[in-house]
Amino acid sequence: MQIKSIVAPAFGISALLIVWHLLSLNPETSLPSPYQVITNTWGLIIDPFFNKGGNNKGFFWLILASLQRVAFGYSLATIVGIAIGFLISLNKFLKEAIDPIIQLLRPVAPLAWLPLAQAIFLKPDPSAIFVIFITAIWPIILNTALGVQLIPKDYTNVSKILGLTVFENFFRILLPATLPYIFTGLRIALGLSWLAVVAAEMLLAYDGIGFFIIDAYNNSNISEIILAIIYLGGVGLILDKIMAYLSFKLTPQE
Repeated sequence: MQIKSIVAPAFGISALLIVWHLLSLNPETSLPSPYQVITNTWGLIIDPFFNKGGNNKGFFWLILASLQRVAFGYSLATIVGIAIGFLISLNKFLKEAIDPIIQLLRPVAPLAWLPLAQAIFLKPDPSAIFVIFITAIWPIILNTALGVQLIPKDYTNVSKILGLTVFENFFRILLPATLPYIFTGLRIALGLSWLAVVAAEMLLAYDGIGFFIIDAYNNSNISEIILAIIYLGGVGLILDKIMAYLSFKLTPQE
């Protein structure tokens, strides 16, 4: 079983590298081969921790700057999103008042929020955090609300029979029953946050992985862009696995 779990991913990655190499052989493309990317960016690969001041930093510091922005925006979206999700599920008036706003703003792309964020906050970091927040909040709200709506009526009847207070009902009935849906929203939102921070940093920030990509693009350094994309995917994968682990550990198991 362990061998199979290694062979399949290895086969997929090998196939991707072969296709990539074949595409790089086209004389009409500027796409570097996998080997060229490694040789061109070897200094960045072997030393991700250097910090020579200004924008001359290794990938560790670039990714750390992006993760800090994600942490702020995502945490704020989590708190506000879960609260709104519960409120609109338990109060019909609030649902009818807030639902049109959600449906109006939810489809807006992260890049569309950047000019407005810049006009409101006038500084890059708060603007980037706002873009992350407004991108991540919608799946949290919708999945939390869905979880509350799908709670079996038997749970509500038990709460009434036991005479639970509002707080007891929330922490002993509503929250445990809704956690699987909340974590689904949180997992989706985390991926969207990681996408949003890159977009925001490309236009607003002075550091971070998004800034590195746009700087490499302006310098026509395709190898550095590809390396940054690989790091982006790797960090995104790790974040998703962490959230999946937390979901498994913290949600009730049947």
